[in-house]
Amino acid sequence: MGKDLRERETKKRKLSKKGKRKRRIRRLLALELFIVLILIPVAFAVSSLSKIQTFEADLDTLSMNHVNDPNMKDYTNLVVYGVDSRANELDKNTRSDSIIIVSINKKTKDIKLSSVFRDTFVNIEDRGYTKINHAYSYGGPSLSINTLNRNLDMNIKDFVTVNFSALSNVIDLLGGIELDIQENELKYVNAYTRDVAKINGTDFTYLKSAGKQTVTGVQATGYCRVRYTKGGDFRRAERQRTVMKAVFEKAKKSNPITLYKVANEILPQIYTSLSTAEILKLGIALPFYDIADSQGFPQTNTPKKVNGADVVVPDTLASNVSVLHEYLFGTTDYEPSDTVKSISNQIASY
Repeated sequence: MGKDLRERETKKRKLSKKGKRKRRIRRLLALELFIVLILIPVAFAVSSLSKIQTFEADLDTLSMNHVNDPNMKDYTNLVVYGVDSRANELDKNTRSDSIIIVSINKKTKDIKLSSVFRDTFVNIEDRGYTKINHAYSYGGPSLSINTLNRNLDMNIKDFVTVNFSALSNVIDLLGGIELDIQENELKYVNAYTRDVAKINGTDFTYLKSAGKQTVTGVQATGYCRVRYTKGGDFRRAERQRTVMKAVFEKAKKSNPITLYKVANEILPQIYTSLSTAEILKLGIALPFYDIADSQGFPQTNTPKKVNGADVVVPDTLASNVSVLHEYLFGTTDYEPSDTVKSISNQIASY
C-alpha cells in the first residue's frame, strides 16, 4: 500500500515537471513569436527607409539669430517643402512650391502648421531681397532653412522635401480623402486635375459638383494647385494645409499594411535630413499626434511689384514675426532679434 502510494506520488511529480517544461516551451515559443511579429514590421520599415534620399547637414553652416524666446525649447521645429519637379530633382534646381513650418509640442504632441507664402519678400543671404521660394533653387534646403531662421527668428535644423507627384498615389493608397470643394473652385480643380493626370500619366475623372466629397489623388493634387480664386496664393497655401491635414488624419486611422504600401510609395520620393532612427520614432508616435491648428505667414501683408515681380511684403516683418511666435509657441509680446528688425526696416523701404 505504501509502495503504491509512493509510486503514484513519483509519477505525479514526473508529470508535473513534464507539464511545467511544456508550459515553459510554450511561453518561449510565444515570446519568440511575439519578437518575430515585432521584428517583421521593423525590418520592413528599415527596408523602406533605406530608399530615402538623405541629406547630411553641416550644423555649423545653419544660420540662427540670437533669439530670446524661452518657450521654443519645448518644441521641435522642422520644415516641409513641396517641390513641383517633373524630373524628381529634390535637392536643387527647383523652387519650393510649398513651404510649411511644422512645430511639434514635445509634451502634448500637438502640431501647428504655418505656411510661408512662397512669394514672401525676404532677405536671402548673399542674394539680396527677393521671394523666399527662390532660396531653395539657389542653394537647396541649407540656404532655404537659413533664410527661414534669419527672417523669422526660428531654430529649424531639419527638413523633409516631397515631390508633389507622389501625393496623388499616396492619397489613392489611403482610399482618398474628404474635401469640401467650393463652387468657385470646381472648374479650376478639374482643370488642374487634368494637368496632374497628364504629368503622372494616369487616368482621371472630373468632379461633377461642388460640396463635401471623397476625392482621388489627382483630384486632391489638383485642388492643392488652384490659385485663381479670391485669395490667390494665400488661399492656395490654405488648401495645401487642408490636404496635408486630411492625409495625416487618414493615415492615423489606416492599418499597418496600408501604411507600409504608403511608405513604399512615398519614401523613394523624399529628401530629408532626418535619420532613420528619427523617422522611426516619429512613425511609432503617429497615433499620438494631432494637428491642432494651421495658418499662413505673413499674417498681415501687402501684395506689391518689386523690380517687376509680384511679391508679398510683410506689414511689417518684425510685427509678423512676433505674431508667429505667439501662434507657434504661445510667447506673448515677443521681441524680434536685431537681425529681424534690421531686415524689417530694409523691407519697409521698398
